[in-house]
Amino acid sequence: MPEPVLGILTLYLNEARQLEEKTVYRRMIIEGSRMGLDVFVFTPADVHTSKEQIHALVFDVKSGTWSRKWRSFPNMIYDRCRIQRSQRFQQLLRFRERYNHLTFLNRPLRNKWTIHQTFSQRSRFRQHLPETLLYQSSADLHRMLKFSPVVYVKPINGTGGRGILRIERQQNGKNLFDIQGRRQNRQIIAPRKVSLSRLDSIVRQWCLGGRFLVQQGIPLRLPSGRYHDYRMLVQKNGQGAWELTGIAGRVGAARSVTSNLHGGGHAIRAEKLLRQWLGSPEKADKTMRTAEKLGIDAAAFLEESFGALCELALDLAINREGKIYVLEVNPKPAREVFARSGDSATYRKALQRPLEYALWVYKNKNTPSSAKAVEE
Repeated sequence: MPEPVLGILTLYLNEARQLEEKTVYRRMIIEGSRMGLDVFVFTPADVHTSKEQIHALVFDVKSGTWSRKWRSFPNMIYDRCRIQRSQRFQQLLRFRERYNHLTFLNRPLRNKWTIHQTFSQRSRFRQHLPETLLYQSSADLHRMLKFSPVVYVKPINGTGGRGILRIERQQNGKNLFDIQGRRQNRQIIAPRKVSLSRLDSIVRQWCLGGRFLVQQGIPLRLPSGRYHDYRMLVQKNGQGAWELTGIAGRVGAARSVTSNLHGGGHAIRAEKLLRQWLGSPEKADKTMRTAEKLGIDAAAFLEESFGALCELALDLAINREGKIYVLEVNPKPAREVFARSGDSATYRKALQRPLEYALWVYKNKNTPSSAKAVEE
């Protein structure tokens, strides 16, 4: 019997056909070969529509080399495509529409505002959401600043900490605000003080040409002055059920308003960071268990709302009392936070889980529902 075939669908980063996660795909192909799963990598640009074949990127485990081969369409597709402003992304949208009948392990989620509104429908999740508004005018900013002394302005489709502005009202200055941030190119904007009228002008300029959220800031500054949060990965396992893969702590770079690793942050084991933050192992353990249940429930609810998923990363803020807030949800999560925190076992598990789930889907002839599939 031929091995089941999994195609990893991704996007080139540029015209030079560079791939962002090639080392991750290599490891997944090696793991897949051990499990009896044939894995190759492709982009919409590699599909020959008239031949109904793919000029795939394949990795030979024995020789350790990459090459191109013409392949038939895979039994299943694992979509790793992230939003980018390019013709390549438009090509992806056309591919998803044309081949919507194929078996996708995961479907796109919507933007941050739609996900926030979806979570808000259930009290189960509403209690874990920071106050959030869709920015339409300075009135939205003023409303949030009255509610919270710290406010974040961020794009509804942004990733990697790009385009985020942090605003903090000065305690002794009624109309004076500290602002700092990170531009779309990840460049750090050094802290400075501005008046309310200047702040309005800056935020209007910041939000030009896109849609942005205004969100309550959760106190996350460590004694070192750096900001931190937690990345939780939940994935479908080899029985088709949601399961926690792991949680890792992320500590931001100096002068950064975010904790993202790509922005210079570093990873640390969640248990260690949470015990320091909450002050006791007991509080940390209880919070970890609460987070695990929340993550699994959230994944199941979003799948029910938007269509088939196989994994989700949830970025969590946890305040000093142990209250958990869901800051963002990422359906195309990176895994290096576990490798960088020294948790190699969890990193390997994070690579294996989608492969185990793919085998389960194949063996059960179970095509995940695409009735509610949506585009970004």
